[in-house]
Amino acid sequence: MPIPEASPIPHRTLLRDDVYRSIRDAIIRGQLAPGEQLRDQELGSWLRVSRTPVREALQRLAQAGLVVAEPGKMTRVAPENPAAIINARQVAAELHALGMKLALPHLDADDVAEMEEANARLQAALEASDSEAAIAADDDFHAVALTRSGNPLILDHLEVVTATLRRAEYLHFDSEKGSASPEQHIEILAAIRADDHDLAVTLTRENWSVLEG
Repeated sequence: MPIPEASPIPHRTLLRDDVYRSIRDAIIRGQLAPGEQLRDQELGSWLRVSRTPVREALQRLAQAGLVVAEPGKMTRVAPENPAAIINARQVAAELHALGMKLALPHLDADDVAEMEEANARLQAALEASDSEAAIAADDDFHAVALTRSGNPLILDHLEVVTATLRRAEYLHFDSEKGSASPEQHIEILAAIRADDHDLAVTLTRENWSVLEG
């Protein structure tokens, strides 16, 4: 199983969440490709941890639909599932719309400026065909409202579906770099400035509804 050479976890860090995030991110970025067999020992050596946190991480990833475990046989990175991507997109759209609705009474000029800066980085990354920078900037744009929503459960529930969507974006970035997201973000920002809360929520929902799977 080809895995990245350098461990992303400092040797002193053995947190279960770190192990989960490291394997999840390798799957999302395509470093661990669909169909790739995952071996506890190899992953443990890469991350410098025992098999226990690796197995726990793989169980969480199976629940998220990113790996497929065959009891008594093997664990593999899950193949792309168009139906799962559609389902994830629907859930993400509603959760982001809820986050925006809750955040709007609390968003201030600094928040809007932060969103504008993230959107500028998104546009630049798309023009440079930099998938990692583009996805990070898009995350930063939406993170402002999610944080200001004051409801941490939204982020918890988005964890599962966002991983599915981000993997699709990484795997198909070259065919999707003409994404309209920056333009949609500009419309969202205009609605926020105009205090048109209903429109801002609707545009946020549409922004996630049209993501390509």
